[in-house]
Amino acid sequence: MTVRIYDSRQQAVVDLQPLQPGRVSMYVCGPTVQSSPHIGHVRSAVAYDVWRRWLEHRGLRVAFVRNVTDIDDKVLVNAVDEPWWALAYRVELEFSAAYRAVGVLAPTYEPRATASVPEMHALIALLIERGHAYPALDGSADVYFDVRSWEAYGALTRQSVEKMEPAADADPRGKRDPRDFALWKAQKDDEPESASWASPWGRGRPGWHIECSAMARRYLGDAFDIHGGGLDLRFPHHENELAQSTAAGLGFASVWSHNGLVNVDGEKMSKSLGNSIFAADLLRAVRPIVARYFLVAPHYRSTIDLRTADGSLEGGSLAEAETAFGRIEAMLDRAARIGALPDEAVPDAFGAAMDDDLSTPQAVAVLHDTARAANIALDAGDDRAALERAGQVLAMLRVLGLDPGDEVWHSGQSAEAGALASLVETLLAERRSAREARDFAASDRIRDALAAAGILVEDGKHTTTWSIA
Repeated sequence: MTVRIYDSRQQAVVDLQPLQPGRVSMYVCGPTVQSSPHIGHVRSAVAYDVWRRWLEHRGLRVAFVRNVTDIDDKVLVNAVDEPWWALAYRVELEFSAAYRAVGVLAPTYEPRATASVPEMHALIALLIERGHAYPALDGSADVYFDVRSWEAYGALTRQSVEKMEPAADADPRGKRDPRDFALWKAQKDDEPESASWASPWGRGRPGWHIECSAMARRYLGDAFDIHGGGLDLRFPHHENELAQSTAAGLGFASVWSHNGLVNVDGEKMSKSLGNSIFAADLLRAVRPIVARYFLVAPHYRSTIDLRTADGSLEGGSLAEAETAFGRIEAMLDRAARIGALPDEAVPDAFGAAMDDDLSTPQAVAVLHDTARAANIALDAGDDRAALERAGQVLAMLRVLGLDPGDEVWHSGQSAEAGALASLVETLLAERRSAREARDFAASDRIRDALAAAGILVEDGKHTTTWSIA
């Protein structure tokens, strides 16, 4: 068994060769908590959650770090009616809730940038010492990375320095080259005192890129296996992380992984187009487990195109996902009426697809093929074969984080849903009693009353199940 992964730096699928046998270390760029999470943020979190689950399924111990950028230009700009730290914490909670809602496992560590400022100071000092960073030429407290000092700058995105746009992250008057990027940013007169820290170069706050390099080093060491994030982070963020970390003498990431973005009706999401789909919109439009299925089914490196129905999320791609996943759930319900589903291994074809750069489209195809085989066995009355296939389906769903029986999909059940379930189960118990007493008229009345309320009742060989029609 060899897990293969696409390395953005080499632009090739490579064998994953962990630095420590039996262990994998992953650092994934988490949110800049400036505003509410959108579907692209959720897509990235789900993509690396599936990577983590698959690596663990293959017997590897995964140290998974996802950071929170809680100090940044955009955080300060957006904190209009509240302190910047209050905005950052409130939005961080929104991200955490969205991740939990779609079954994303909690990271091993989830550091905030503001908790690693001393580590950033140490890394900046090391870069200055090695001749790859310098204090601002205008005498301010800014410190810049000297891109001309590092010949490999541009290696991740295969660009030459001459063709790069100037770095627009600080006043260019203090730079040797307009493409030099800020490692430390001097405190500005219009920024709150609480958004700055003392440093050897003067009071200020860290640049965006140095934050991730310092946090990755603190929690995973000088070298680790996989650095992940959205495709939009390749430049300048990840390019700058790679440059400053390797220039400081760190091994940093062996593999650079990037997930694809999400379009809406063929267009890139943007505020100007007014087509942003926020996590809350997604979770209102479809069940969380179906939202996860929708995000898992395409390849993690592909662009997902969310098609709406005349601008409504209650249709288009999400309706198709609901139908497709509903077929799998219906099969599991049918099989469960026969008996308990056995513990089965995932099919070899599923494992081969997942080992091949997490090829979930092929893996999901195996999932549906196996579900169809289970339905055929159920129709033929072959209980043994049906349970075996259903057990394989459940094994695959668990790997993908899509097990309908997982408590994550039920822990957030509303009071209304709980009350409905309690009432229906009470009526079904009365119906069972009526059937046992051979009072079929009463039994039919209960079934008809439930049907009139939109509750579909199905009688199996051993159990009775219900669903909202």
